[in-house]
Parts: sequence; structure tokens; C-alpha cells
Amino acid sequence: MRLEAVIAVVCAVAFAGLLLFQPPGQFVTLLAGAVVLIAILRWPIFGLVMFGFAATFVPFMTVQVGLRTTASEAILVFIWLGIAWQFLLGRRLPAFGPTERMVVYLMLFSALPFIVGEWMIYIDPHPPIMIGAPVISSSNAGTPSGIVNWARWLVDVSCIFLVPLVVDSERKRDAVIAALLLGNFAMLGLSLTLFLRNNVATDIIPVLDALKYAHPELTQHLFKALQVRLGTTWLHPNLSAGEIVMFLPLAMYYAGVHRGWRRWLGGSVALMGLVGIVLTGSRGALLSVVAILGVFALMRVPGTRKTLIAAAVFGAALVSFYPAVQSRLSQTFSARNESTEVRMQEYSEFPRVMATYPLGIGFKVDPPVPGSGLIGISNLWLNYVYKLGLLGALLYCAVLLRWWREVRPHGAVRVVDHGNGVWLASFGGLGGALVTGLFDHYYSFTMVLIALFWLMMGINLQAARALPQVGAVERRMPMRRVLAARAS
Repeated sequence: MRLEAVIAVVCAVAFAGLLLFQPPGQFVTLLAGAVVLIAILRWPIFGLVMFGFAATFVPFMTVQVGLRTTASEAILVFIWLGIAWQFLLGRRLPAFGPTERMVVYLMLFSALPFIVGEWMIYIDPHPPIMIGAPVISSSNAGTPSGIVNWARWLVDVSCIFLVPLVVDSERKRDAVIAALLLGNFAMLGLSLTLFLRNNVATDIIPVLDALKYAHPELTQHLFKALQVRLGTTWLHPNLSAGEIVMFLPLAMYYAGVHRGWRRWLGGSVALMGLVGIVLTGSRGALLSVVAILGVFALMRVPGTRKTLIAAAVFGAALVSFYPAVQSRLSQTFSARNESTEVRMQEYSEFPRVMATYPLGIGFKVDPPVPGSGLIGISNLWLNYVYKLGLLGALLYCAVLLRWWREVRPHGAVRVVDHGNGVWLASFGGLGGALVTGLFDHYYSFTMVLIALFWLMMGINLQAARALPQVGAVERRMPMRRVLAARAS
């Protein structure tokens, strides 16, 4: 009997048993979930499109699959199962570039701080609930297991490999990008609608409860404490703004180059994204947008100067007619800003962190370690030192250096079209994410968000490798020729 026939018989018997012992409503839910799972296993690109939408729209929605995890990360696991199944059927492994190989070294090295952290750090299995504790953490699914957190981090980082493994045509890449922008459109539309109704962030809490977000008591405390700032499904305003920054260039590319519904989608996400960044009051995100547009202006990207002027006029109008934004911005850039004072304290005490944990704290807990007397750090690169030690942070910098060498521009970009647009937009988005790392640590180890970061890096690398001369491009090599050359 053929393998497909055996699988069909097993599924038929399993669903017949479920129908006997499960209520009809629950059975229909399980059946729908099984259909989606089978589709992901058969067509991993379908799973990647689902991930792109779910991760940007409802990133921390949780599901129970043996353990409690986010739905986005569960989809990633199913995608990898589908890829493994295809290799069992005889598919060849594609060749990876130098950046992907350096990422493998980083992932392998992470085993050392993981082991050290498991041995050095003791966590009370029944800690008291600290209302001031951070809501966003690698253990956001409610488990104290270091090995689970490490496995989730590895799955998220592995997104960089999904692009060469799954996205083998421009049509598939466009589907993934469209899903990412559609997820942002849904997230921003929901968040802005709820926030602008009463100008309070707490209106989104019932939605998060329905999506089974972890730690609802901490979520409520967070939104009540920051209720004058935009509340989104990404929870913390700085985290929300950082996510928007990474996809803003892609939205602008869709709005400027494409036609039809893609132009409408890109324009909507770009406009709502700018409003969202202002309403979050994130200094890092605001400066990142300025930095992206400034770099594009130096590269002479067409339309950048007009975009800068339009953004300045739009921002000034929003600040002029929206008192809440005026109050937030005055606090944000004040010399007596409490957040700035906390960051200065973090930097001054960080040498103690390096001396106490020279190999990092691993994945058992997020900074700061309870009972250590130390504090956390709001910086992407220093957070790598905190978690993986100095050597781990240097490996991460080596990954970024390899990536930069592969995708860096070599001159002015006189034309933006379908050929170089994805490269330029994803390059700008990753650059914006790294600029926010000077002010916040979220792009280092925040689950789901880092999966989007590494996925974007994979898209950027693929787009750059399809260009004969990155940065000064009038035409490009067809993707199928690039993929064929790499496979040979």
C-alpha cells in the first residue's frame, strides 16, 4: 500500500474516533485545525503566509499544543515539519550563503550560555506576582523552562532559512510580503479604531483576553499605566512602534511601485503606521524613521525628499490638533524624562552584569535575574551580552557584518522598481529595526518579533542576491537563474 493511502486510512480512523467521543462543535474545530495542519505540511509556503499574517496581527495569541505557546511559533514548527517531510520524499537541500552559515554558528554557540544559565540561575517555581514585572518576555507563555525558551528562540531565528527553503519564486515572495502587510493593516486598523474611540489604551484589553494572551493581570496593569499611549496587540507601545518601523519601508514600496489593491494596501499601512508611531510616543521609532529617510535621501532614492517633507507636515499637523500627542512628546524629549534616567542607570551598572555573568544568563529567565540585585538593559547589543555573553554578542555582530557585506548599496539608487524595490525596502526596514536597538532591546530576544526580523533578513538577502549590482540597479537577474546557479 502506498504511503499516502496509509496516511489517509490513519486519518479516517482517528477522525471517526474523535467524532464518537467529542462534541460536534469541538470536533468541527479539530477537523478544521487538522485540515490547516495538513495543508501546511503539504505546502510549507501556505504556512509561511499564515505566519506572516498572524505574527504581525496577533503575535502573542496563545494555543495549547502539549505546552502553551504562541500560535505564530506553532505555525513555524509545522512549517519545519512540512519541510522535513519534503526532504524525506527526496527534495535536495539548497545552498546557503555566508550570512546563513554565520547564523548557524550563533545558534550552535547559544548552547553554551543555555547550559551555564541552567546551572547558575535558580528561579522560584512559585514566585509572587509582581505587578511591575515586564509583560514582554521569552517566557511569556507561562513556562519557567529554560530549554523551552531556548527551543523557541532557535525556532524564531531559523526563519532566515525558510526563505531559501520555501520561497523559490517571485510570486511566493510577493504572497509572503502581502501577508505581512495585511497583518499590519489589521493590527493598525483594530488598534487605532479602539484607541481613538475614547483615547485610552485599555479599550483593547477585551480583545487580548479573547485571544488568550498570557498574564492578563500584567497586561491590564501595563495598559492602565500607559493608557495615554496607543495600545496594540503588540502590548508595549515601544514594541508596537518598533514593529511598525520595520514594515514601513515595505508599505511605502507597495504604495509607490505597485498598482491596484497592493498600492491601496501599502498606502494604508504607511499612513496608519506613521499615525501609530506618533501615538505610541516612542523616541526610538521616531528617530528610526528619520534615520531611514535620511539614508534613503543620501542614496538619492526617488521621492525620499518629498516623503520627508510630507511626513514633517503630517506630523506637525497631528501634534498641533491632538493634545495627547503634545503632552506625550513634551515628556518624551524632556531632559527630566524618567525613561532616560532609567537607561542611564542601566548603562552605568552594566559592567557589574558582565562581571557577574561573563558567559551570559542563558534562556532560563529574561534580564534582570531575580534576586541578583542587578537591573536590565534597554539596548539590543548589550542585551545580547546579557543573554549570551560577550562572545555571543560578537557572533551576532559578525552575522550583521556578513549581512551588510551581501546587501550594502554601492551607489545612488536612481530608480526604484519591481527589480530592486524589495531589496531596498527590506534593507530600510532592517536598518530601522537596528536603529531602534539603540533605545530598546526588543529585537534581540522578544519572541515572534525576532522571527519577523530574521524572516525579513532572509527576504532581503534573497532580493540582494538576485541583483547584478546591489545599490545601482537598472535591471536584475531573474530569480530562477539565481536559484538554479546556487543549487548547481
